[in-house]
Amino acid sequence: MINPLLQCKKRQSRGKRKECTQERDRRNAVCEETVVTFGGRVMRAVKKEWLLGMLCVLSGVMLMVIHPVQAQAGQADRAAYRAVFDASYYSAAYPDVAAAYGNNADALLNHFISFGVKEGRNASAEFNPQAYRQRYEDLQAAFGSDMAAYCRHYVAYGKAEGRNGSADGQPVAAVQQTDSQTGTQNNGTAQSSAPAQSTQQASGTVIGTCTTSYVDNIPRATNVALAAQRINGTVVQPGGSFSFSNTILPRTSANGYVTAPIYVSGKKGTGTGGGVCQVSSTLYAAMVYAGLPATERHAHSLPVDYLPAGLDATIAGSYLDLKFTNTFSQPLLIQASANGGTLTVTLVLQ
Repeated sequence: MINPLLQCKKRQSRGKRKECTQERDRRNAVCEETVVTFGGRVMRAVKKEWLLGMLCVLSGVMLMVIHPVQAQAGQADRAAYRAVFDASYYSAAYPDVAAAYGNNADALLNHFISFGVKEGRNASAEFNPQAYRQRYEDLQAAFGSDMAAYCRHYVAYGKAEGRNGSADGQPVAAVQQTDSQTGTQNNGTAQSSAPAQSTQQASGTVIGTCTTSYVDNIPRATNVALAAQRINGTVVQPGGSFSFSNTILPRTSANGYVTAPIYVSGKKGTGTGGGVCQVSSTLYAAMVYAGLPATERHAHSLPVDYLPAGLDATIAGSYLDLKFTNTFSQPLLIQASANGGTLTVTLVLQ
């Protein structure tokens, strides 16, 4: 006979073993789930790291391929500008720049590259990129708006060819130009600029001149002619200052100005006196050719089609103006005429 007590103990023992087995299986399942879950995270993390690594590798390859080219191109342009740049001259010629950067040669060069070139400033006593560009049509055809290329050309070939790189307009054997060059009319205005000439006249020496074109049968022409008439004959004594805005008087109907197209904060609109900025721009271009720095000058908020970029000068109300100081030792006469769609501004030392 089986002992009931022993049988009961065996059942209890089997039950405990079953419970242990179940507990072990549960724990193994949890462990396997943990391992699978953790493994999935690890695999996802590894996959993510792999993808990031590949992106870094690809980015590195792209930088190795592209960035050096861009850097070399920027360095090459900077070297071209540096080759024609005289920091001491630049600081002495432009008090506004000197006040901001002192005699820091690198800062002065940076200003010239970023702003001075576009503003038509001289790089040195003998070279002005904008004047060099405007003086030679063959170079314009070759280099377009690449101002660094004009600097490279002057250093490598221009000097040897006897080309004139300065803004003083002294004619040289390579190119003798005596007539203004006018462009084609376009939307009420036309693009043209004449190289500066230094010729003896009864009234003095012409040191800079510029001619642009405009349509003479629209209201805008009235403002162009009126502004030109008001600056014509102005004489600025040595050390004296000139304000274009003050000279042409406020742009009101009472002063004879009419409504015409204007630029307002980067948009086209209409306003009284539209067109006077072509006169200020033509004057500024003549100043650039004459090597006469502006003490105040502002570019238009949109491109103009009567002069290349960097040679325009906008005015607005009493807060934007074109100003200069006569840095010459002789009185400076401003001659301006607007007739039949041709606007000419000439600077004469008396």
